[in-house]
Amino acid sequence: MNLAEPSAPEPRSVDLRAPEPFRRESVIDHVTALFHEEIRSGRWAIGTRIPTEPELVRWSGAGRNSVREAVQTLVQSGLVRREQGRGTFVIARSQLTTSLRRRLPSAERRDGLELRFAIDGATAALAAERRTAEDAETLRDLLAARTRSWEGHDLAERTATDTALHRAVVAATHNALFLELYDGLTGLFETVLQDDVVGEEDRHAREHALLVESIAAGDADGARRAIEELLAPLLEPDGEQNIS
Repeated sequence: MNLAEPSAPEPRSVDLRAPEPFRRESVIDHVTALFHEEIRSGRWAIGTRIPTEPELVRWSGAGRNSVREAVQTLVQSGLVRREQGRGTFVIARSQLTTSLRRRLPSAERRDGLELRFAIDGATAALAAERRTAEDAETLRDLLAARTRSWEGHDLAERTATDTALHRAVVAATHNALFLELYDGLTGLFETVLQDDVVGEEDRHAREHALLVESIAAGDADGARRAIEELLAPLLEPDGEQNIS
């Protein structure tokens, strides 16, 4: 797992062509919207550090106080988080994600299972229809990384590689809303996954391999079937206790 500190995105120049002077409140709103768009578009990706305050001042053309208040608005909205001595990092793309994060701790396990079953089934089939050659290569690489993670005993790495693979399936749909929703639910999915990454044997290696190869082959039915084989048993009364 790469624990290197994320590098700040390269600041871009922007032309603020205002027809008349802004009131201070309007400047703050404008700058907040500007920063929010960088996050929403993915140019400031989740996990990356946003540019420093002086860089944001130069880039936006706004004053230091306006930039500071705009960033504070993003902090209060749950889109970014300040880390002492490190900077400010993107943690969500939208307030939908932050709302989901607040709701997740009280979610019932079965509710989470049913939601993942529905999302994974739909996105797997759609990914099979829309995947590119690059998507297929990425999925195979992530499947190999997931397999390698079971050779060691790092549970965090197993969880991370499993999450990365399933997220790449969603990304292969090329549907931004699906991906944003999935990112918002990652915490829930990883929580119910915890016990399932324990042990020597990867109990779901076959299903994950079938999922990847079905998507790569453009087989939507096969991809959906792989998800059913993976998750449907967990919805039975005597099913396993966690998702994988």
